[in-house]
Amino acid sequence: MKKSGDHTEFLAKKRFQLHEIIFEAETPAGKMFDLLLIISIMLSILVVMLDSINHISEIYGEYLFILEWTFTLIFSVEYVLRIFCIGKPIRYIFSFFGIVDFLAILPTYISLFFPGSQFLGVVRVLRLLRVFRVLKLVQYLTELQLLTQALHASRRKIEVFLYGVITLMVILGSLMYVVEGEENGFTSIPRSIYWAIVTMTTVGYGDIYPKTNLGQTLASIVMIIGYSIIAVPTGIITAELTQFDSKSQVTTIACLQCSAEGHDRDALFCKFCGSSLYA
Repeated sequence: MKKSGDHTEFLAKKRFQLHEIIFEAETPAGKMFDLLLIISIMLSILVVMLDSINHISEIYGEYLFILEWTFTLIFSVEYVLRIFCIGKPIRYIFSFFGIVDFLAILPTYISLFFPGSQFLGVVRVLRLLRVFRVLKLVQYLTELQLLTQALHASRRKIEVFLYGVITLMVILGSLMYVVEGEENGFTSIPRSIYWAIVTMTTVGYGDIYPKTNLGQTLASIVMIIGYSIIAVPTGIITAELTQFDSKSQVTTIACLQCSAEGHDRDALFCKFCGSSLYA
């Protein structure tokens, strides 16, 4: 029994030490780990980009292949260690950074079955968001938390807005299909809806356009509607931003159980899972 207890205590100690290194940026070891990680991420992204250039890939393709797998294995070990040192691994696995960390290593393994998918490894650039906590840019963490809260609070309004826009696009696209017809390039309702989306978002590729007077009049109305619609989501998010206090600062402390960050300076417990932040 004593050996079992000593073994459990030893594992708990190792998990705590790994957590301090991997998740915390306040300690020298933690900051050094994060700096090395960021450098590795930047180098791995550079390798993926160079591999996409044909004349470089033809000459140095073998070396780039070795480097890509080296970085992938390093990130794979890091991902496993992150899961190991968290009290509630599922929380980390399905968190934003947990998903990003997983997607950062996935393309290289998929490339074994689908060649070319390794170029999707550029998703690793999302991992560079950790630079804010590494450099102790707490003010940026505070603003990031404020923006996240505003987006989360306005999600239902945005969903209703998008539903309304999609409905309007379907109606306008169908109407244009009836007005212009197949002889003017509007060969189907889906293609006409594509035109409505391109026009209303003011992109205007020009690959398909109305040729009749009635169609051009309808297109003008769609363009005007598009300009007025663009301002709606901006106004929704701006209104939500004013509801939150941006003066309360957060820390870089990561929860021992769920790895969540963004806690207030005077917080003693994790606001996401309720665990003690200073166990």
